[in-house]
Amino acid sequence: MKSNFCKNRIVNGTNTPLSNTISNHLFYYPTPSHLSYNWSYGSLVGLFFALQIVTGIILAMHYTPHIDYAFASVEHIMTDVNGGYLFRYFHANGASAVFILMYLHIARNLYYQSYLTRRVLWYTGLVIFLLMMATAFIGYVLPWGQMSFWGATVITSLVTAVPFVGEDIAYWVWGGFSINNATLTRFFSLHYLLPFLITGLIGVHLVLLHTDGSNDPLTLPVSPDKITFHPYFSYKDAFIFLVVFATFGALVCYFPNLLGHSDNFIPANPLVTPAHIVPEWYFTPFYAILRACPNKLGGAIGMFAAILLLFAVPAYVDSKTATKLVFAPYTLAHKVLFWFFAGVFLTLMFLGSRAAAAPYVGASKLFTVFYFAYFLVLLPGLARMSELLVKPRA
Repeated sequence: MKSNFCKNRIVNGTNTPLSNTISNHLFYYPTPSHLSYNWSYGSLVGLFFALQIVTGIILAMHYTPHIDYAFASVEHIMTDVNGGYLFRYFHANGASAVFILMYLHIARNLYYQSYLTRRVLWYTGLVIFLLMMATAFIGYVLPWGQMSFWGATVITSLVTAVPFVGEDIAYWVWGGFSINNATLTRFFSLHYLLPFLITGLIGVHLVLLHTDGSNDPLTLPVSPDKITFHPYFSYKDAFIFLVVFATFGALVCYFPNLLGHSDNFIPANPLVTPAHIVPEWYFTPFYAILRACPNKLGGAIGMFAAILLLFAVPAYVDSKTATKLVFAPYTLAHKVLFWFFAGVFLTLMFLGSRAAAAPYVGASKLFTVFYFAYFLVLLPGLARMSELLVKPRA
């Protein structure tokens, strides 16, 4: 009954005015009836990203993108602007919330192998992820504290390892021969503009989602029972948002600096290097991979390959095999491998936050091998093995 009602509303809405079409996609969007809260991460990312845009616009009204005044302008926001400290803490911790939810969203897709039947949706999501990483990185530079300055110095100088053109690219990024005022101005401009580009891509992502539909938790090609998104899942998303936002509010109000670094409360000083340069926590897994290779160029390639490798995941299982592996996510082997990868990723996150010394660097090398082995050996190996097991006999 519910599935037919849902289907009829979508069919009838194709030849109705725009308002009815939007209503069909917002309220009568057909959704598998047995989705769990794991399917709420995407909408939560969108809501917290909207919060980032709103708070970012407010902060930009009081921020000064100049190396002599940037740090002081942030202090001005914190102490002199009405509610400025709250907007700043919401914005700073909101980035952490976005990445926590983004990592959970990607993990859910890896666990249920949604990328097998929704490849374009997977690709657009990864592009959004990369742009969010770039936006977060350049945003971390803007307060112009010690860790902001030296973190930017370490990461941007990686391009100098590129043969022949590396130094020219670095000079172009810096706007000079080192990180200076031109660099900060460019970063501020990009940090303000990129979120609006990401917003457009999120719109494309949602259109693709509503074209293909949410994947079934049982990974069935066609969900046997679908219900309308509203009121069943709209209320469910509203509830989980209230829970997550209450937790986020408690973090902002009681532990606003828990996820930050103490050195960023010191103005940037190019003449004093911090004892331990560390990026924000959500970059530390890839920072650990960067440090695992003693060669500068090799480390940079490894770090970017660890992210770009996600684009190649759907290629490990072709379309013919995908139809035979609809229950692969529920095999014991797949579950074991997924949680093995989750442990590797969290361990790299911890190692990337430690000092570049023994035993952390050695452990980073080992777990970097595990990270790439999961994508290049274990995951395709499981797919091939499963294909042989389900291959019909002649």
